[in-house]
Order: sequence, then C-alpha cells, then structure tokens
Amino acid sequence: MVTRLPVFPLGTVLFPGLVMPLHIFEERYRELVRDLVARPGETPREFGVVAIRSGWEVLPAGPGGPDSAAARVTLHEIGCTAEVRQVTELPDGQYDLLTVGRRRFRITEVMPDPAPYLVAQVEWLPEPSGAEDVADLLAPRVLATFREYLQLMRPESPDVPEQLPDDPTTLSHLVAATGAFTVEDRQALLAATDTAARLRAELKLLTREAALFRTVRAVPVPLSEYATPSSQN
Repeated sequence: MVTRLPVFPLGTVLFPGLVMPLHIFEERYRELVRDLVARPGETPREFGVVAIRSGWEVLPAGPGGPDSAAARVTLHEIGCTAEVRQVTELPDGQYDLLTVGRRRFRITEVMPDPAPYLVAQVEWLPEPSGAEDVADLLAPRVLATFREYLQLMRPESPDVPEQLPDDPTTLSHLVAATGAFTVEDRQALLAATDTAARLRAELKLLTREAALFRTVRAVPVPLSEYATPSSQN
C-alpha cells in the first residue's frame, strides 16, 4: 500500500517502539505540528522520520530558503513513522513533542507539495521474523551479549536493567537504538529484511564494538556526527 506521509529529516534513526522527544523550532516544522494537531481525533498524528544521508537538518540562514542548494538534503530510503503522544506549545510558538516509533516505510517518491515541509509517497514495510526458529535461537544470544556490552560500556552504572525484552523483534529494535553504533550502522539495522537478519547483524556489531572498547577504552564517534548541528528541529 502506497500513501502520502509528511517527512521529517533528522541526523538520527528512529525504531518502532522507541521513544523520541523532539524540540520543534523551525517554522516549517511548526506548521507540520499545527497540521497534525488539527487532524480529527481518530486520525493518527503520525509523520515519517528519515535519517539524513547528506545535508543539514536546519535550513541555512540568509537568502535562498528551502530551494537553495545548501538547503537540500539527501535522505535514506527507509525510515520509521513517529506517532505524536504529547504536544507542549511553548510561549514563543515552539513545540516540545513526545513521539514513539510506530512502523517502517520505504520512500518511493518525494512529492511536490504546497506545504513547506517535505511530503513523500511511501510504502509500508512488514516486520517478518525471518525463519522464526532462527530468530528465537538468536534472541537469547543477542540478549546475553547485549548485557555484557552494557556492563562494559557503562562500568560506572553496573546495574544492567533486568527487564530487557525477550521478544526477538522488540529486542532487535531496542539493541539497534541503544548501542553506540554509527548512524550508518543503525540505518542498516532499520533496513534489515527481517528480525533474524537484524539480530545476526547486531551480534557482529556488539562483538566488534566491545572488542574495540577493550582495545582503546573509548567508544568511537563517527566524523559525520561532528558535522551535524547539535540542536534538533
């Protein structure tokens, strides 16, 4: 099924079931929030979050506006919708949102639209488990490796949460969102064809990151993250 969806480019990746707070200050996205709030009560207040491949989250100051070359962004193809659960309007007209990731999608076309924010045609992506027995076998291994990884990365906080999910799909999304992975790694995990494929990839990533940390005693930060504005839209 193909549908039209407002699209919010960000320098990060959202996963189904994960919470993402957002501070909205740019006018075009304030209008998006107003449009979402104006929807009928039964209509989901949902927009797409897509990681930026190149470009910036915020429009540059000065002449040119959204059509200037510096304002253009290149997006990844696969994103996740954010369902707005709470909206707080601030005195200056900005907004604080509490959103939760809902469902994955693939952009098929960015649409010309009179709205100042991006609108795309998207198709919804299912979340198959893959070979269900394989996902069920991988989940305990990923869970155990993830616990060890958290203890290694957070020695000052030795108490690892006891209530980590054992459902393979939920676990795969939590690990992808929580691990100290690059945006590129997270994007690849979001785009995984099924839960089993994502869990396999996470085992490799967790093992790689833990080995690197033991060697250099530091968590790597990709250079691309230094080039991303620290404030969110």
